[in-house]
Amino acid sequence: MKQTQLCTLVKKSEPIKGVFDFTVEAPAIAAEAEAGQFLHILCGRGVFLRRPISICDVQDKLVRFVFEVKGEGTRELSEFSVGDKIDIIGPLGHGFYVDNEKYKHPAVIGGGIGIFPLLKLSQKLYEPLVVLGFRSADRVMMEEEFRAVSAKTLVATDDGSYGYDGYAIELLGKELMESECDVIYCCGPTPLLKAVQSLAAEKNIDCQLSLEQRMGCGIGACLVCTCKTTHEGMDENMRVCKNGPVFDAREVIL
Repeated sequence: MKQTQLCTLVKKSEPIKGVFDFTVEAPAIAAEAEAGQFLHILCGRGVFLRRPISICDVQDKLVRFVFEVKGEGTRELSEFSVGDKIDIIGPLGHGFYVDNEKYKHPAVIGGGIGIFPLLKLSQKLYEPLVVLGFRSADRVMMEEEFRAVSAKTLVATDDGSYGYDGYAIELLGKELMESECDVIYCCGPTPLLKAVQSLAAEKNIDCQLSLEQRMGCGIGACLVCTCKTTHEGMDENMRVCKNGPVFDAREVIL
């Protein structure tokens, strides 16, 4: 079992309203972290349950995670100051499978806060196509960071206020009509995951999905975060925290 670690917050920013970008000094976590894994974070004294937050990036002994304030837990976490200690368990979960020998034309697609774990993934891939979806121009973030590690980065906004006018899945579909693709990686809200799952099945492209799910323990003991799969028997329901959060798109029922 992973041990609790007290990690020093060394950098904090709020790139867009309500979204916080934290970097902590966590050498033990940094040494093991893989793209797609997550941290289980104790957010403050007033919140008992930890919150699962994806790893965004790792540099040397530093671990970066980005989160949106959605409730009491993440609100308390956002109030930490540089120099404070944060109680973290990690890295946890099963991350993305990367094989640059097998996959020469990867595509990465994320929506909203689902883009955060895709940065470390994109750094590891061979010249990925990256498609990022946001509600509006004022919610767009990390575009230049993705451009720096991709062959091509495209942005879609639901209201058309920036980039492509429409949904990220529509933009990816248009790109795949003109470009080769042998694997798709996705993280985002369930409607996006479902749409990407369908697109990959239609085009017979390998696909990996990172599921967002409420969690309790984060280590597979409490069974709060189960998801249905195409497997039979004991594996019909699998734990997102332990068996995932990344799954082959062919094995999960969304």
